[in-house]
Amino acid sequence: MKMRLFVLLLLLTACTSVPKIPQGVFEPISDKGAPDYSDLKYWAASPLKKDNADRTPGDIYKDHQDEADVDVFFLHPTSYTREKGNTEWNAELDDEELNEKTDNGTILFQASVFNGAAKVYAPRYRQAHIYVFYNEDEQKKADAKKAMKLAYQDIRNAFKYYLKNLNNGRPIIIASHSQGTIHAIQLMNEFFEGKPLKEQLVAAYLIGMPVRKSSFPTIPACESADETGCFVTWRSYQRGYLPAWHESGSDIVVTNPLSWSTDTTLVPAEENKGTVLFKFNKGVKPGIADAQVYEDHLWVTKPKFRGSVFLTFKNYHIADYNLFYADIRENVQDRVKAYLDKEN
Repeated sequence: MKMRLFVLLLLLTACTSVPKIPQGVFEPISDKGAPDYSDLKYWAASPLKKDNADRTPGDIYKDHQDEADVDVFFLHPTSYTREKGNTEWNAELDDEELNEKTDNGTILFQASVFNGAAKVYAPRYRQAHIYVFYNEDEQKKADAKKAMKLAYQDIRNAFKYYLKNLNNGRPIIIASHSQGTIHAIQLMNEFFEGKPLKEQLVAAYLIGMPVRKSSFPTIPACESADETGCFVTWRSYQRGYLPAWHESGSDIVVTNPLSWSTDTTLVPAEENKGTVLFKFNKGVKPGIADAQVYEDHLWVTKPKFRGSVFLTFKNYHIADYNLFYADIRENVQDRVKAYLDKEN
């Protein structure tokens, strides 16, 4: 029964579900004002307060943010999916129900992976409604771009505040998922690419959206587990499945999160150190998912766990972090160590 609930949760929250279409013409929610990032309520995660990014699955991991020498700036994916988007293209920052959904979802299951080696900062932002990814009408496309622009405006302001008031010259990891990754690519090009801040970049974990080799002229894709100043990226699908947006022969980068290479070698599930399922507190389950790069996607053989028979969808987008939680956590520690060793 618990596993059925897990599968149902994935089905209800995955970005592959068809959302309601916002009916109104885009209007910026300027009456709410831009968030003031000096106020901790506008941070879904911050080392200055207690939040779900401080938690760890089970008893085998510890939160090391207090002694961490590195920061992670994490951009959460779309959690704004409900019918309210029929009239509002962007989420309101005082929406308690939505904030709780974000905190109990992506902050807990994704942002927490970094607390073993970095202080976790995750700004709330006026995220665009999920429909921005599912429209064909030209007017709606224009509105979608405006909604994404507003969302990035908040992220940009949050990062500027972080740099001025919180970073203090510390090394930085950029991390993201889905909508957050679209904004992270723009953020990296604005603040890191060709800029002095690039020297502070430990690595970027740009997950859940296509990232091309050409996205960053001088920031390469990582090719090993301890390379720094580079980025990793993948989108997970069931082995053998090619979605409609598949791009054969494209320059989209795919990193295997079990080998941290972009080659096409299959890494068996036995080498997966641990997946996080529905019950976060139950810890990680090793050996559940393999991984192999296939053209512009990461192929994963259908995971096997109690209740996985009910796992019928083939797009594993919602589980891009969950499937490889323990391996990502260990890799963050490896890259941080490599960066600090090099600096010292």
